[in-house]
Amino acid sequence: MSSQSSAAVMPAASGKTADKVFRGIAYACGILILVVLAAVFLFLLVQAWPLIGGDQGANSQTISDFTGGKASNFWGYVGPLLFGTVLVSALALIISFFISIGIALFISHYAPKNLATALSYVVDLLAAIPSVIYGLWGGLILVPAIYPFWNWVATYLGVIPLFNGPAANPSRTVATVAVVLAVMILPIITSLSRDIFLQAPRLQQEAALALGATKWEMIKLAVLPFGKSGVVSASMLGLGRALGETMAVLMILSPGLTYSFKLLQASQNQTIAANIAAQYPEANELGVSVLIGTGLVLFLITFVVNYIARRITEKKVA
Repeated sequence: MSSQSSAAVMPAASGKTADKVFRGIAYACGILILVVLAAVFLFLLVQAWPLIGGDQGANSQTISDFTGGKASNFWGYVGPLLFGTVLVSALALIISFFISIGIALFISHYAPKNLATALSYVVDLLAAIPSVIYGLWGGLILVPAIYPFWNWVATYLGVIPLFNGPAANPSRTVATVAVVLAVMILPIITSLSRDIFLQAPRLQQEAALALGATKWEMIKLAVLPFGKSGVVSASMLGLGRALGETMAVLMILSPGLTYSFKLLQASQNQTIAANIAAQYPEANELGVSVLIGTGLVLFLITFVVNYIARRITEKKVA
């Protein structure tokens, strides 16, 4: 009898030990994320310290050399870069968001099973394509091909300040870069939204249809409300990808350093990440500190975007 009770106790003790080990590993992984983020922040801060606490005269000269005399202080330099980064990324998100939601709904609720499976594989494959491939496609194929369309937009919609002409030829503009970035982030938003829509409660969908709702009304009543928070999170993840994109922007965009909304004209805007890649090879030690300082700004902006997304998601869930 005693041997049977001891045999029953041993698995229980073993299970408690395994639970403690697993909990410790989970805690360690969570803490590791925080440590890595803190290490990245400290690295950026230390490397940018000559910009913050160093010789401001030398900093001004370095920034003036970077900009050809257009800016002589850090905020005059990083301001237009931050503006360009947010502008390009926001346009890319606007272009891709509704298309992504449409594709996700088609895969999850309209397409036949075989077609939905094939489309899912294609979407996942698009997410795995390196950004340099998108950059080559954009620079060599899209730039010359899209000029007639941008020229038409400038001709007939030029009264709108965003589309003031003449359209640049070649079209190495913010509008073209936004299209390329939209294609890059589209599979991210589509894939996550598709998975969320597939998890919508089947009982609620069937109840809506049983009450006489059409397919679209059922989606509007039962699927979209369920997936709102997840779609917002997917969109912010895509926006984060667009904010940090480097190679595609560097290979397509004709850079400028202005606060301009002229989407169809070249040499108007530049992004922080692409500017770092362009300037880094010729930068001296102080120049590297200035570039890392702009990277620190981008790092903080990414945190702000994620924080806003988290707040929105929490409100949607509530």
